Amino acid sequence: MISYEEILEIYWNSHNPTAQPWSRQYMSLIFFHDAGQEKAALQSKAAMEQKLGREIKTELVAYSKFYLAEDYHQKYYLQAEQQLAMEVRGYYKNFSGFINSTAAARLNGLLGGYGDPQLLAAEIDSYGLSEQAKELLQRYLR
Repeated sequence: MISYEEILEIYWNSHNPTAQPWSRQYMSLIFFHDAGQEKAALQSKAAMEQKLGREIKTELVAYSKFYLAEDYHQKYYLQAEQQLAMEVRGYYKNFSGFINSTAAARLNGLLGGYGDPQLLAAEIDSYGLSEQAKELLQRYLR
């Protein structure tokens, strides 16, 4: 299982935490569940500020309730490829099944550029995709 500290490391390295958000809806935010996580988040934020030499705009907030983003934000890269998205959505009874799908999350990551061509080659036949969809996916990782 991945630790909270590892999640923080991934988080800091996946965006620019010094950027001023253009709206509250798109702000950089870290949630914590307890005092231990708060301490880890504060320490990692301070370390990142020191490393970058700039003020971190990311806010730290105690978790209270989680809200899913709007549907158009869900599986963003996958939904941008309408042909592939429609094929994958066809596997699920409703949009909620698509959103909660590990397979859709994996495909979304691959389309977003977060993937390994060798891993894709090894797994692609297990995805249950049409030949046309497989080719589309492979083009993204070339």
